[in-house]
Amino acid sequence: MLMGVFGYALVIWLFFAVRRSIKTGKKGYITSAVAWVFEMLYGTVRQVIQNDKIAKKVAPLAITMFFVILINYWMGILPGVGTITVNGGTPLFRGLVADLNVTFGLAIISMVMAQVYAAKVHGFFGNIGRYIRNPLKDPVGSMEGILELIAEFSRMLALSLRLFGNVFAGEVLLVSVSYVAAYFASIAMLPFMIFELFIGTIQAYVFFMLTTVFISLGLASHDENDSSSDHSPADNKKLAAEG
Repeated sequence: MLMGVFGYALVIWLFFAVRRSIKTGKKGYITSAVAWVFEMLYGTVRQVIQNDKIAKKVAPLAITMFFVILINYWMGILPGVGTITVNGGTPLFRGLVADLNVTFGLAIISMVMAQVYAAKVHGFFGNIGRYIRNPLKDPVGSMEGILELIAEFSRMLALSLRLFGNVFAGEVLLVSVSYVAAYFASIAMLPFMIFELFIGTIQAYVFFMLTTVFISLGLASHDENDSSSDHSPADNKKLAAEG
């Protein structure tokens, strides 16, 4: 809990510090690095979501998820985090994303916001219509709606369990190396900690990318594929006249 509060505070401080540096024109290495990462991630969101207006609304959520996971993942591999225990084995400090409740909460936020963005594009009832259809009029479509609803829950589970599993595996690796190396743990763990920094970056980017893709799937109209193959009445008249 304490590490989580400190991690969120660090993310907020970083954003405000970068914003102040850009306004004053005094860009340091940290500001330049954060700005470069932000531009890269925003470009990725625009590539996945073709509509620039919607991409500008989705980008703050997805990019914030990236930095929250990245910083808290890196904080979780600091010496003493997860290894110092009290009351018979309870960790005194524990990384935020090493808690399944937190990763599940982040996944819920991502999927709920995906529904919010989809409702803004398709309308409330239009978004509901993606999952619930009249089985008498459209039996195949009703089955597709049920499968799509199941897919939404599976995506949420995949987001949370994948992130938690990778964080847990990283903690087990570092603890195992520290016990095996014993007195040389500080030297032996250094390459593994550098490796975990790289893994943390990858995991944050994967979560960011999956969140963006899942939101884009909700924004896509179910009837887009059908409309590309069907002709409008005007097109049918034109084809009949040509025939």
